[in-house]
Amino acid sequence: MLCIDMDSVIVDLMTEWYGRYNRDYHDDLTVERVLRWDARSYVKPECGEKIYDYLNEPGLFANLRPLPHAVEVLERLAKRFDILIVTASPSVVAYREKEEWVMRHLPFIGRQNLIFAHRKDMICGDLLFDDAPHNLQGFLDSGRVAVAMDYPYNRDVPCFRVSGWLEFEEKVDSFLAAKEQIREGGRRKGSAADV
Repeated sequence: MLCIDMDSVIVDLMTEWYGRYNRDYHDDLTVERVLRWDARSYVKPECGEKIYDYLNEPGLFANLRPLPHAVEVLERLAKRFDILIVTASPSVVAYREKEEWVMRHLPFIGRQNLIFAHRKDMICGDLLFDDAPHNLQGFLDSGRVAVAMDYPYNRDVPCFRVSGWLEFEEKVDSFLAAKEQIREGGRRKGSAADV
């Protein structure tokens, strides 16, 4: 079973989230500048914790654009694998908007395979495709395969990584084969180059 994150894996959250902040605070924050998971470290002091308030704004999650090739690759993978969309929700509004987004863009997966969880390491699955360092590390620590959508803020996690959906599709079988090596006591591979 493949567990797939939504934000910054299936959908382009950062462009809209940082774009709202940039408009309000006359800044030029981009994902390339964020080297740690804590976004508030990269915003103007007068914003600080308020950077996270944008995640609770109605409409933020409703109209996010899918990342290139996400929908088409997921549709192909859904014919071969059980897929769970595993995502966190900062609010009831975000929960509803994410559910509606999945129904609109990923009807072949549907709401029955959408799970909201902050502890993704507690979800059964063979592989997690995510961007959050703590989720990736949690999956690794439980002896399973973690694949990072590569961003500067997750490069300290020693897991497989890809730069996009076509690369993920190309390598998913080799990532899952690594699970068998982990189960058999083999070394955990640290990068997609090892596959």
